[in-house]
This record gives sequence, C-alpha cells and structure tokens, in this order.
Amino acid sequence: MKKIFAILLTLCLAYCGFAQKYSNGLIDKSIAVVGNELITLSDLENEVQMAQFNGGDLGVNPRCTVLENMMQAKLFLMQAKLDSLGVNQETVSAEVTDRIARVRTALGGDEGVEEYFKKPLYKLRTEWMKQMEELSLTQQEQQEIAKKLPEVTPYDVKQYLDTVSKNMLPIIPKKYQYSQICIYPNRDSAATACREKLLSIRQRIINGERFSTLARLYSEDPGSARKGGELGMASHSVFWPAFGDMGMSLKIGTISQIVETPDGFHIIEVLDRKGDMFNARHILLKPEYSDDDRVSAFKRLDTLKARILRDEISFDIAAKIYSEDPATRTNGGQVADPHTGSSYYDIDQIKPQDFKALQTLEVGQLSDPISSVDDEGNEGHLVFKILRLDKIVPAHTATAENDYTELLGNIQAIKRNEAIKAFLKQKIGETYIFIDPLFEECNFSMPEWSSKIAKHQ
Repeated sequence: MKKIFAILLTLCLAYCGFAQKYSNGLIDKSIAVVGNELITLSDLENEVQMAQFNGGDLGVNPRCTVLENMMQAKLFLMQAKLDSLGVNQETVSAEVTDRIARVRTALGGDEGVEEYFKKPLYKLRTEWMKQMEELSLTQQEQQEIAKKLPEVTPYDVKQYLDTVSKNMLPIIPKKYQYSQICIYPNRDSAATACREKLLSIRQRIINGERFSTLARLYSEDPGSARKGGELGMASHSVFWPAFGDMGMSLKIGTISQIVETPDGFHIIEVLDRKGDMFNARHILLKPEYSDDDRVSAFKRLDTLKARILRDEISFDIAAKIYSEDPATRTNGGQVADPHTGSSYYDIDQIKPQDFKALQTLEVGQLSDPISSVDDEGNEGHLVFKILRLDKIVPAHTATAENDYTELLGNIQAIKRNEAIKAFLKQKIGETYIFIDPLFEECNFSMPEWSSKIAKHQ
C-alpha cells in the first residue's frame, strides 16, 4: 500500500506541477514546430477539448499525450504532401457535418456548442475542416507505408510461432457457429392495432389533454417518456429520416400524423426549431403481439423441428423453404456477421435470447422454439425461431492449423506498427523539430521527442 501511495503521489505531484506551470497566465503561443508545420497552444487546447468531449482516455497528462499525437500527425502530413496525396472534400465535409450534428445535439444547439468551445460555430467548422483534411492525409500516408510492406507469408506465420513466447500468442475466445429458422408474428394486424391506439391518443391531445402527460403514460421510449416525451434540441440528421423530415416540416405546436420508423410508430409535436435543429415531444408505440401469435408460431416451429428430427426434411432445406429471415434462409439458416461475413460469433456478439438457448445444446442439437429479436431499429423486432448449434470452438491459444487468418492479421498489425514506428523515428531524426520547454516533464511514448525539447535560456 505504501508503494502504491508513493507512486500515486509522484504522479499527482508531476501532474499538478505541470498543470500549475501550464495555467500560469499563458496567452496563445507556438509550442511546437515540426518541419514547416506549426502547433500553437490554442491548437493543442482545441484537440484536448475535443478528445475529452468524445470521452477519450488521455492518460495521466492529457496535454502531453495529445501533443505527441499532433506532432506525429504532422510528420505524416508532411510526407503526404511530398507524395502528392489528395483529399476527398465530399467525405471530409460529410464527416464535419456529422461531428457538428453530434456536438450540437449533445450540447443543446449552437449556443451550447459556442459556450463549450468558446468560439463561434463558423470558426469551429473551419477549424474542423482543416483537422479532418489533415487527418485524411495522415491516414492515407499510413496506408501508403503499410502498402510498401512485403506480403505476409505462411513462412512468416511459422517463424512468428517459433520465435514468440507462447504466453504472447493471441488467445482466441470461445466461438459459436449456429443456424436458425425464423417466423415473424402477423405484422400487419399488429401494426394496424398500434396505429389505431396512437390515433386515439392523438385525438385526446387535440381534444385538450396534455401531450406530456400522455407521453408519460403511454410512450414506449423510456428515455423521453419520463420527460413528457421531450427529446431536447437536436440536429434532424440524428433521427431516422422520416422522423427528422417531419420534425423539420411540422408547424410548431401542431401534432403530426403517425410517422413510422424502424423503432415503431410516433406522433410528434415540435416545440422549437433553429436552423436544421429542433426540439420535439413524441409518443412512441410499438406493435404488440398476442399470445395467439406466439402459440401459432411455436406450433409451426415445433412441427418443423419434429420433421427435421424424423429426417423428413433437412434443417437447411427447411430454412430455405420456411424461414422468414431473408438474411439467413438463402444460406440454409446459417447466421453470419453482415460486416465480416464470418459465421463464428464470440459470446458477447450473440443476442442474449439466442445464447440462452444455445448454451443448453450439444453440437448438432435443435432448440425448442424461442422468442428473440432481429436487427431492425434500435432494439430489434420480435421474431420466433428454432436454433441449431453447428459448432463450438473452445477458447485456446492461437495455432497455425486452426487460426491462420487471425495470426496473419496479428502479424500484419505488428509489422505495420513496426514500420510506422521506424518511419517516425527516422523522420524525428532528420526533421527540424522544436518543442517548448513548457513540456519538458512530458514522458513521451517515443523518447526521441524529448531530445527536441528546447532548453531554458
């Protein structure tokens, strides 16, 4: 305990000393020069503030961490310019627009953004455009460095396995491979009932009842229901398109017709609008399904399961004929990650309802019918299914026989990081670099930077 306390005290004294020196009435000034690229104190503060807004872990001394990242980026940027790399302005503009939408929504509009960042929004947009352009060039240059690396071969994988300590090899987590046959409840009748209920609520509001009271009573959006359905000032682009379009077109104080989104059905009242932002109340209702829907679907699935177990029909053929999930039925029911195409899932990637059923099965066994959700909307839509556990790969240390692809990716990442580190080390050595002595106590991850800190006069 005494050792831990001593370490913490040392870190605190170092940080507090830095903070006191740093905040001692400094005005904006140049704090680093990397070749012909300049970094000012205000540049650093802007980056720190944005990183903190995004919740980034900046370590014990945030300004040291961010400054090193900025200086590294300048080295990549200089090389990108020498290599005549270009920027896709449409992509950069879209990324800046997205960032502005997020911060405006989080901080309650233009005034909140300007208060937080202490500058007008037009100036932030200009600064962020420049940052995003530089980031694009930096990333492209890193990709150029990676492209020059020789292709990783099976020999490289073998050499890696022969030379690296076993406890340094990646651990492959337990993975599941499974298939499903899905049946949806009667969506049309449930949607009709949901619409009728929402129309009744809308009429009650028009007849004089308070929107906020009915939102607390009926809305199925728990985040806003307790606030009377109010969402707060937000950019229209953060909502589903149909919702955002209605929020921008609706007259303030009027109640919308029913709006359908992947989350369900809404009625909306716009309270305020500024530019492309609005504050609205809404009531969200989701289609409700009766026990009859569940019983009917479970009967169908039970019948299919019995036929499969009697070998009257294979699981794969049954999935292709009877499953109502277009994403899996063409593959004989096999579930695959839509982003990677992999059919192997870590435990935390599997829907909880599905995993609860899978963990009771042996490989090759079929589950009883279960209620689960699909990938639509924010929370998914109700679906009934039976599952087949196809394979379990236990957690294990990576081997060339079973995990060649994972090892290949691991080696590629190592070689890429080594190449980037070598590039930075070379560039630091041959580039004119000046770092203000204000940062002499920084413990940079690459010690080469410390030799560039100016000495006190």
